Amino acid sequence: MESVYYSYSFSEELQQEWTWSERFAPQAEILAYINHVADRFDLRRHFRFGTKVTSANWLPDERLWELTLDSGDTCRGRYLLAGSGGLSTPKDVDVPGMENFTGLTVSTSRWTVSLDELAGKRVAVIGTGSSGVQCIPLIAEVAAHLTVFQRTPNYVFPPATPRCPRRPSPRSRAGTPPSARSAGSPGRHPGPPRDRLRLRRLRRGALGAVRAGLRAQRIPRRRRGVRRPPHRSGGQRDRGSVRTAQDPADRPRSAHRGPAGARFHPLGAKRSCFGTDYYETFNRPNVSLVSLREEPITTMTSGSIVTEAGSYHVDAIVLAIGFDAFTGPLYALNVTTPSGRLQDAWRDGVRTYLGIMTAGFPNFFMIGGPQSPALASNVVVTIEQAVDWITDLIAHAKEEGADVVEATPEAQDDWVTITEATVDRTLYATTDSWYRGSNVTGKPATFLGYVGGVGKYRRMCTEIAKRGYPGVRIGDEAVALRIGRIDEEIA
Repeated sequence: MESVYYSYSFSEELQQEWTWSERFAPQAEILAYINHVADRFDLRRHFRFGTKVTSANWLPDERLWELTLDSGDTCRGRYLLAGSGGLSTPKDVDVPGMENFTGLTVSTSRWTVSLDELAGKRVAVIGTGSSGVQCIPLIAEVAAHLTVFQRTPNYVFPPATPRCPRRPSPRSRAGTPPSARSAGSPGRHPGPPRDRLRLRRLRRGALGAVRAGLRAQRIPRRRRGVRRPPHRSGGQRDRGSVRTAQDPADRPRSAHRGPAGARFHPLGAKRSCFGTDYYETFNRPNVSLVSLREEPITTMTSGSIVTEAGSYHVDAIVLAIGFDAFTGPLYALNVTTPSGRLQDAWRDGVRTYLGIMTAGFPNFFMIGGPQSPALASNVVVTIEQAVDWITDLIAHAKEEGADVVEATPEAQDDWVTITEATVDRTLYATTDSWYRGSNVTGKPATFLGYVGGVGKYRRMCTEIAKRGYPGVRIGDEAVALRIGRIDEEIA
């Protein structure tokens, strides 16, 4: 995504004073922008850094939330807003025998080393999701040997081509705030006509598959099953951007095709990734690939990974195994009311209202929570819209003389039905993924996002506010209007 779309839209002055150096800025520049926003508006004074919330308890008599911190201190507040992030809690390590390994171990979700510390070592990377795709080419450049352990092959596309260069965008500063443009787009990413035209032209090249992937989520089902995206299952459409391993013995289990006979998910059914020289990396003489479907890991020794087919000596292991997405960060807060904990309320699956509130937990809000568009949208857009909606609701409640707001069970049921019906019409419904919590053992299978588009979601939220917040009990009152009707009314 272009750098400009990571910009906030609430301040025209901020928009004019920041210029992105590249059309597709690296992570460091995006982080620098976020820090600039914090400094520009003196936000740090409102934060207590280096502090962990160990529990959050609702006190019904006082109508307050009481937080217990890891220091033992407590603090109270009328409203609790959880901005804990959807991908901030790493998945528990479930690699057999990991405790036996005595070499260097690092997780992509908690990166604590430099590439220099991996230089000259025999390195293993376990996992080929988004984080694995990003780190594998860089590690291969410095490692004596890199062994990649892959369970499921991934679609990976280059972030820039001669038709899509990394130069600064002409919209990098002036004009309509980009967050506002992308928030109103029908998809989950920016979509002005100029960008759509550019994507249509790119279809002739390797990135044509990217457009298919971005559109795949909205491909409807036919009566006799799911219509596949218009690419051939063997990867023939994107062969211009895919190189398989040079050694013929490795080709049946290449980085793209996976083990011989393995079922490959349709493009768009899982998160497709952008990477630089990812497939080309597997042509390097110091890189090898192990299919965990053909030879699962059975255990580890102090200096090797043992599979059903053999043993691989390694000095360092990089775990690219992903996150306990969306629910993990919330459960870590131990959010509790007299009727029970949040994880107990969601024992059979996540249930929210707009991905922002949940019944039975008064004055509790989630920013970019499960069943919101945060799963597949620009996080800046998601955060800004959610904060605006929540603060407007709190202001409305104060005007009504109420100090307690809570989602109704009926509205929550409606939203769960809407989110599931929406995803059931997409390719997301055809396969298991972390989008449905399938990567975490024992996690209830609930789709963790709303994929009807940021534009429609924003219009729904605006309409709900205009109609007096149906689905929300404000004090003792609730507007008697099912949000399913609003969903039907908004195109």
